[in-house]
Amino acid sequence: MRKKPAHKTRLVHTAGNKTVTRTVPVEGSAAAGVLINGVTWATCNVDAPGTFAASPESAGMFYQWNRKLGWSSTDPRIASDGSKTWDNSDIFGDNWSAVNDPSPSGWRVPTFDDFTKLLDEDKVTNVWTKQHGVFGRKFTDNVSGASIFLPAAGIRCGDGSLDLAGSQGDYWSASSYFDDAWLLYFYSRYVSEDSYDRGYGHSLRCVRAE
Repeated sequence: MRKKPAHKTRLVHTAGNKTVTRTVPVEGSAAAGVLINGVTWATCNVDAPGTFAASPESAGMFYQWNRKLGWSSTDPRIASDGSKTWDNSDIFGDNWSAVNDPSPSGWRVPTFDDFTKLLDEDKVTNVWTKQHGVFGRKFTDNVSGASIFLPAAGIRCGDGSLDLAGSQGDYWSASSYFDDAWLLYFYSRYVSEDSYDRGYGHSLRCVRAE
């Protein structure tokens, strides 16, 4: 069952004895997004298919490229459907297909070009930092000051085992590269786009679908 987003009530207008209020999403809910260099990024990682993680620092679940099945970011290794057997079969496709996209409604897996905009040093500043006890990278729009935090959640290797939690972040794009696929890759002293084996499990941070 999809989790209901948390909300808070904000005072908008008072006229005489009548108070008008509206409910707005809090950070981490299905509607939270931040505009950075022309792309609206979700503030939290994808958790189980169709949901966001509870907070910007939460790892969410790991995904193999162009597959909708999420895998736990901690041991034991459990998938979003309750299964435990890692899938080592070949993964095909030129782009991450819409039918296999685990992003919540209204969002999608980012493309190579989306990550290129996020790494544009003239428009976006990024730093390795620690937020609420979690290491990761913070990306900030140089004009608006809006920012997102991507936790260094680590990866699941080709055999499904966990590695590099807290020291490295790998975030899939929807774009293929020959038999591999493009991703955003970072650690404390480096951040770049790179291609990687589709069978590994990596994090997902989605963007608003236009």
